[in-house]
Amino acid sequence: MLRSIAVTNDFKVIKDIPIQNLTDSNIKWFWVDFYSPTEDESKLLETYFHFHPLAIEDCFHMLQRPKVDHYEDIHFFVLQAINQKTLEAEEINLFLGNNFLVSFHLHKCKEVDEALNRISDHKALSEKGHIYIAYTIMDNLVDNYFPSLYQIEDQLNEIESNVKNESIEKLMDTIFDIRSNLLKLRKTVVPMRDLLYRVINSEKIDGVKEQLVYFTDIYHHLLKLSEMIESNREVTADMRDNYVSINSNRMNIIMKTLTVMTSIFIPLTFIASIYGMNFEYIPELTWRWGYFGVLGVMLGVGSGMLLWLWRKGWFK
Repeated sequence: MLRSIAVTNDFKVIKDIPIQNLTDSNIKWFWVDFYSPTEDESKLLETYFHFHPLAIEDCFHMLQRPKVDHYEDIHFFVLQAINQKTLEAEEINLFLGNNFLVSFHLHKCKEVDEALNRISDHKALSEKGHIYIAYTIMDNLVDNYFPSLYQIEDQLNEIESNVKNESIEKLMDTIFDIRSNLLKLRKTVVPMRDLLYRVINSEKIDGVKEQLVYFTDIYHHLLKLSEMIESNREVTADMRDNYVSINSNRMNIIMKTLTVMTSIFIPLTFIASIYGMNFEYIPELTWRWGYFGVLGVMLGVGSGMLLWLWRKGWFK
């Protein structure tokens, strides 16, 4: 599906303008959005706009890392949106020319829809030009990263509040899921941050310097997102380390208990094994009180071992 908007020299907005009329002399700038295009519509990237083959190839080879490539006077951006349910990245491509903006995406993108609606509803946006619209799309993308990260922070706060009411194993499953989600966000946010850094320091993109304060604002948002992600990763790492420490302490207690029991029963087992031998001549076997005597010796040895281990501090 193709959606188009053109702005005339007197800043009148024309929606759904036929693509063959985009080059009329009264058109100041235009925006064409390719949303899940058909094969014939996709060919327009080459036959009508004459974009570079490598850029067109990147549009169809998912999923590219966020980047910006310069092809003479056309600048190709690979951006990423976040699916709020799965936190998977969804690619959005922008072609930025001297007087046009072309967006290409295979998935529904509410950030692009919001920008289209804002142009229609606010004439002032049309006067700011296509560079500002590119900024608006990027800004919408980055702003929609925040809800996912805030949701993760809420999960961590809930874990800290209910840590005594949940089993450690269940908490750890949740924490590892959170770390996985943070990794997904990090794979999108960090490349987008590097991309915006290149944009605000680039001399190749005409018009960016005039809108520099806006693109710098996006960059600062991405810096904040990066810091939040790293901070939350540290929190989950601390929780994971605490879990390992708790498990190690529990294992030490179990091993200490088993060691105490083994230390007590080893001499008792030795005594029992001696009198369990099937020799014919063992003098104690004919003694009337031999059984009770051996039990007494074993009780004394066991009690002595317990006392000795207690004095050694094994029960502290």
